[in-house]
Parts: sequence; structure tokens; C-alpha cells
Amino acid sequence: MSHTFKQEWLAELVEIAKQAGEAIMAVYGTDEVEVTAKADDSPVTAADLASHKVIVNALARLTPEIPVMSEEAADIPWETRRQWQQYWLIDPLDGTKEFIKRNGEFTVNIAYIENGRAVAGVVYAPVLDKCYYGALHLGAWLAHGDQLVELTQEQVKAPSVPRVVGSRSHVSPSLAAYLDELGEHTMTSIGSSLKFCLLAEGKADIYPRLGLTSEWDTAAAQAVLESVGGSVINADTGQPLDYNQKEDILNPYFIATAKHWLEK
Repeated sequence: MSHTFKQEWLAELVEIAKQAGEAIMAVYGTDEVEVTAKADDSPVTAADLASHKVIVNALARLTPEIPVMSEEAADIPWETRRQWQQYWLIDPLDGTKEFIKRNGEFTVNIAYIENGRAVAGVVYAPVLDKCYYGALHLGAWLAHGDQLVELTQEQVKAPSVPRVVGSRSHVSPSLAAYLDELGEHTMTSIGSSLKFCLLAEGKADIYPRLGLTSEWDTAAAQAVLESVGGSVINADTGQPLDYNQKEDILNPYFIATAKHWLEK
């Protein structure tokens, strides 16, 4: 299946994500970060809103004809968005809790969705100066400082004991049960969509998310991971995690797996 995503957009998206990161860091560098609660009690800061504004304005210039859905502007009626064949799905600041804790483990997520599939994505961690980006059939890359590395898993050898990555802020009973069944493993906790990125880098093997996430939390990083041959599947159905196929924007529980572990 061919996609309407244009390869030249990738470089534009990286630049947009970095500009959003600068807006976030302008708030991160202040002494006090004011936190307010949204209707679902999740935290929001001036950094979320500043990043949102940068991305939405830039995407409107890049592709004025393609709609945008953002965590900070999510009240789009289902009757409207169910008509969308393509759209941008963004989380201006993924890992607000990590931002508030000032541990650096937060990201800017920008994804391109087509016919329910996360086709391309950029995940930028401004404190770490790491930008992961990729598109299906094009590949994926990591820009770290002045270095640019193509993410392939050709040289990655699957370890004998799986390296599991999980959330720093969410541990569910379902996850504990999954890990018991998995048996011997090592566990690394890290915030935001960086968990998927560790799989894409070959630094971890499995990311089981048996807890709630929203579609904007996962789309960009799923695109990066799948661009290097990894998978993100619905834990109940075994089907790839999809987008904008229902009114509810919550994801089902899912299991993300690195390519080298799938091939083990």
C-alpha cells in the first residue's frame, strides 16, 4: 500500500519538533513551573501549551489541507474526525509528569496517520538532545547532538534474558502478572515514548503496556519502531495498534517488541 506521506516532510518535522523543544525548554529553565489539572486530572503546564502552539502553526504552514489533532486540542467531534483519511496526531509534551519532576525524560511527539496507521513519526527529547524519526518503507534515524545514526537492527543480537522497559509513572497489576509469566528478565523504567525508542535502538526488547494510554502518546514512537521492523500489537487481538478507528481515543493494552526479539 502506498502512502501519501512525502519523504521531504521528515526533515521539516524534525525541525518543527526541535522548535517545540525550544519552547518547552524556555519554561523548563524557569524557577517555578505552574501546573494545572485538566478535566481528567492529568497535569498541564505552560510548556505543553507553548509546544502545541509552535507545532500547530508550523503544520498549518507545511500542510494546510491536513487536519491536526493534539492532546491540547482534542475536543474534535467523532463525526468530524471519522472522515479523516490522513491527519497529524501530536502530543506536544509527552511525559508531563517527568517534566514536572525535571528528570529530562519527556518528549515532543508528532505522527502522521493514514487510514488508521501510524505511517511516520518524530520523537524529540530536548533535555537529552535526541531526536528519533522514521517513516514506513523509508527507515528510521537517531540524531544525537551532531551525530546521525540510521537505526537498523542488523547488528543487534537478542540477549538470552529479555530486557523489558516500562513506565516510570505507571505500574499496573496486569503488568506484574505479565512479568511473572515472562520469567527471568531485566527491567528498565523510563518516562514517555522513549520506551519505544529504546526498542528501536536495540537497547531493549519488550515494552508491555498493560495500562491506559491515549493515541497521541504512542503514534509517533510506534511509527519509528515499526520503521525498523519492530511491532506494536493489541494485547487482546494480536492486531497492530491502530488510530482513529473509534470514538474513544484511549488505546487498548499493547505489547511493543523490537525486531531482533521478534526474530529470535
